[in-house]
Amino acid sequence: MIFGRNYDWITGNGMVCTNQKGLAKTSDKTKDGATISWISQYGSITFNQYGKEFPTGGMNEKGLVVEMMWLDGTKYPIADNRPAIGELQWIQYQLDNCSTVDDLIETDKKLRITAIGTAPLHFLVADAKGNAATIEFFEGKMKVHKGNDMPFPVLTNNAYASVVNQGRIAVSAPSIDNLSFNDNSIDRFAKACYMVKQFQETDISMPVIDFSFSLLYKVAQGTHTKWSIVYDITNKKIHFKSLGFPQVKNLAFSVFDFTCSSPSKAWEMNQAVTGDVAKLFGNYSEELNRKIVEKSFEESRSEFTVSEEGVRETWRYPAGISCKMATN
Repeated sequence: MIFGRNYDWITGNGMVCTNQKGLAKTSDKTKDGATISWISQYGSITFNQYGKEFPTGGMNEKGLVVEMMWLDGTKYPIADNRPAIGELQWIQYQLDNCSTVDDLIETDKKLRITAIGTAPLHFLVADAKGNAATIEFFEGKMKVHKGNDMPFPVLTNNAYASVVNQGRIAVSAPSIDNLSFNDNSIDRFAKACYMVKQFQETDISMPVIDFSFSLLYKVAQGTHTKWSIVYDITNKKIHFKSLGFPQVKNLAFSVFDFTCSSPSKAWEMNQAVTGDVAKLFGNYSEELNRKIVEKSFEESRSEFTVSEEGVRETWRYPAGISCKMATN
């Protein structure tokens, strides 16, 4: 089982981090609700631009993958009796606590993404059981598509329900080359639907990882596509490349120790190496986190700004996390 994603954004700065299980965490304070505390149940590997513990996506050791995309029209819940959490820390919370898509959906009863100061996102998630779902928020409510309600395991920058018919048109087309809906996001959705169906129904000799990168290439947006990531859920491996460094890199979960008595590992991802990069990871450091966070926020100024105090609080946040699980 494979999950592929293109990360399209204004900055490609970032690092890959391991996240240990057994860590006691309290969410970053928001402006419209209480914090929530938890002890991470699962180790994970994430891609981070805006600080460790605030990933743009990743996979945990149980095979749960959570990835996000921009969605105009998103409306997160207004304040209620649930604790509130930021949109990126919500991703880490799911990877820390959930092993399946259904587990993730159930967390909506426990916490909510804050409606204040957050980017409008929706999410594509998948697990080792072969389940997938889209997670969206409209009028303050979580909207889920899964199972028979999700004929295509694909998501771009449109609400899922609004593009399903275009997906049906695409998979009935004789060729991918002439597909055009005069909307970049819908075009990408349609092409991805077509190629997924092609892989499922055609005897394709290309290895699945290579086919996944070829699909991501077909729906890339030029220099706007900063990263391409392929999660091998079955074998617990991650393959990735970035715009400036297109050599494909990979790493396996089996190489890393996720117990909280062992240090988290991190690696700046934009480097000219290829193949297995797990051995290049060093111990996570606040210095690296600060470097990544400050550069990412600086390069994102055209889209949003964060105060110096906010940036400083972001890179300092992991220092307040401690190990609470006894090792066997």
